[in-house]
Amino acid sequence: MRLARSIPRSIHGRMLALSVATTLVALPVAGFAIGGVLDHFVTRNIDARLGDRLRLLRAVVREDGTIDRALLDRSGLATAIGADAVWRIDTPGGTVGVGLPILDAVPARGPPGRPERGPPPGWGPGFGAPFDLTLPDATRVHGLMLDLPGDGGRVAVAVPRRQIDQPLRGAMLPMLLTLAIVAVVLAVATLVQLRLGLRPLRALRDRVAAVRGGAAADVPEDQPDELRPLAIELNALVRDNAAALATARASAANLAHALKTPVATLAIELGNDARASQVARIDATIRHHLARARGGTVDRRAATALQPAVEGLVAVVAALHRDRGLTIGTDVPALSVAVDAADLDELVGNLIDNAARHARSRVRLSAAVERGMAVLTVSDDGPGIAAADRVRATDPGVRLDERGDGHGFGLAIVRDLAALYGGGLTLGEADGGGLIATVTLPLSREAGSGIAGY
Repeated sequence: MRLARSIPRSIHGRMLALSVATTLVALPVAGFAIGGVLDHFVTRNIDARLGDRLRLLRAVVREDGTIDRALLDRSGLATAIGADAVWRIDTPGGTVGVGLPILDAVPARGPPGRPERGPPPGWGPGFGAPFDLTLPDATRVHGLMLDLPGDGGRVAVAVPRRQIDQPLRGAMLPMLLTLAIVAVVLAVATLVQLRLGLRPLRALRDRVAAVRGGAAADVPEDQPDELRPLAIELNALVRDNAAALATARASAANLAHALKTPVATLAIELGNDARASQVARIDATIRHHLARARGGTVDRRAATALQPAVEGLVAVVAALHRDRGLTIGTDVPALSVAVDAADLDELVGNLIDNAARHARSRVRLSAAVERGMAVLTVSDDGPGIAAADRVRATDPGVRLDERGDGHGFGLAIVRDLAALYGGGLTLGEADGGGLIATVTLPLSREAGSGIAGY
């Protein structure tokens, strides 16, 4: 569980973490491998030099196993081998040497687990076996030893181990610096690779957002091989949603058309009968739920100009209340909201109608842009709604004022439609008394360039 929580949630983070982990493992392994290769070549070079000295030592041993000391002195072998070298000839006929203990203590094939090295190029059979030994004075040496034929005996030559270790240590610092540079190059290459490799995915995400916001109709299917099936499926989903939306709207329209005429006929036949109010209530209930059904399949890619819609509705409502001398003022700039035209008419119409029915003499409409949303306010100078009743006033079928011919569904429809488009409805007290209704609606993508002016 803890491991799952530590894994980054983003693909970028996961690929970056995997690259870092791989680099942290690969570079030490490469360092050990390179160190092993350097050790191999330095040691083989030392072994080649020791092999030459070993042949000189072998030459001073006669066939009967005795040591030709005169030849040893005349050949200057001690000088040829070097001041740091230790050597020894151990035969039944005598023993001579510098710095090495009895050769019986030296294993013929080197320490256990150390593979035997082959001779350097140009050397044939008889090349000595390598060994590593710690002398009584704690000096570590590396050398070659050769078993002599006949009655036995050994010759060996060695040099301090530091002659191998010092070149290795001298090479390690440049190697570590090189590995560090490689690590930096790999890190930069990884970041560039991730940025370029994930660019199509980010472009696809932006395109899907544009489709959802109404700025684009589909997703380009000319994608990398890994993303092309996803783009095809997304376009199929967009088409299916559009077909489902069209079917739902057609069904809602057909139902409204089928019910409108029978309900209107029934209301005419009842005339002033007391049951006529119930028929009117049924009609309002049907309109409310049809609006909800239609809003449940809202098209968030729609773009409707707010100003013409408001002006048209104000003209209709003003004509209906002409005999009351009602004044309806507007201050609505040229904004485009991401709301279907029919839904916007339903929403704004209910707001204006509700305000006009309760206003004494004045209704005021205004709109602005706040925090990337269109804000429409409708206020009146009527009695208003008490603060304790404002939430309940937006419930379907609730009438706080029993006067008039309302049925309590206007504000509920406004609230539901605004919520379905990602906005909301709030009620408050207007300046000087009365009710102020504030609706927030999403701006369409087309309106983005005009936001800065408000």
